[in-house]
Amino acid sequence: MKIVVVESIGISSEVAQRYAQHFEAAGHEFVFFADRKEDEPTLIERAKDADIIVVSNIKISKNIIDACPKLKMISVAFTGVDHIDINTCRERGIVVCNAAGYSTTAVSELAIGLMIDVYRRISEFNSTIRQQQGRNGFAGLELRGKTVGVVGTGAIGCEMVRLLQAFGCKVLAYSRTRKDNGLMYVDLDTLLKQSDIVTLHVPLTPETHHLIDARAISLMKPSAVLINTARGNVVDIHALVQALKEHRLAGAGVDVYETEPPLAADHVLLSAPNVVMVPHVGFATQEALLDRADIVFNNIDGYFSGKLLNVIC
Repeated sequence: MKIVVVESIGISSEVAQRYAQHFEAAGHEFVFFADRKEDEPTLIERAKDADIIVVSNIKISKNIIDACPKLKMISVAFTGVDHIDINTCRERGIVVCNAAGYSTTAVSELAIGLMIDVYRRISEFNSTIRQQQGRNGFAGLELRGKTVGVVGTGAIGCEMVRLLQAFGCKVLAYSRTRKDNGLMYVDLDTLLKQSDIVTLHVPLTPETHHLIDARAISLMKPSAVLINTARGNVVDIHALVQALKEHRLAGAGVDVYETEPPLAADHVLLSAPNVVMVPHVGFATQEALLDRADIVFNNIDGYFSGKLLNVIC
């Protein structure tokens, strides 16, 4: 079969070559593209003869899938698959697998970093010290003793709990599926009302789209901070900006947006005060990207052996 990696998925050509040797030894063709192209014509040209394609978070539309008549599997180098036309894959009988678990540590550590940055204004003070300014009387906050609401208790949410408890935080949890893990589960409204920090770790689904909307934000303390390393559309970004501008929310840390960065110059979040923004880097550590590649190509081995792993459909 022909395996086409339509983008680099964060690995070097040297690392890709090791996987190429593995699959070629088993009689398969392996094609690796080291650059990232997101336009449909290029993706179609790269994937049109593939039996299996590998992609991270580039949108794979119905048009692309329809242009690949031999396609049997998509191995997604990402946890979320909302950028893949799953309905078309189901209609065609195309197997879709994801890279579950590869970024658990990476995303959790970034979420903690965003909390500390918002509380201590590290990014802001990096700029002011370079302008020969001091702290101007600013005193930050500690994580110790704060109540942190963790929304979603999958792998990343549970790792967040472990890290937060190590910092001395009280943790409240909300999840549609509750685990018998000793966590203090509460309903979402209670979590929003009682938390000093709310951190989001849910997938984007019809149920979680704008889960944190104007009503939800209105329940939060004016001193509270919102952290989003989940998906951009889990939060109503306009409601968030309005609350920040009106000082009904103290701050936010954001890694994910409605579209992939770079953001437009007039993006509404750029005008909001007290926000630490990073360009969707939660997953992007050297360790996580190597782990991700192992998962992605193990998924393909699983397909060949008839023992499917990380199946979405």
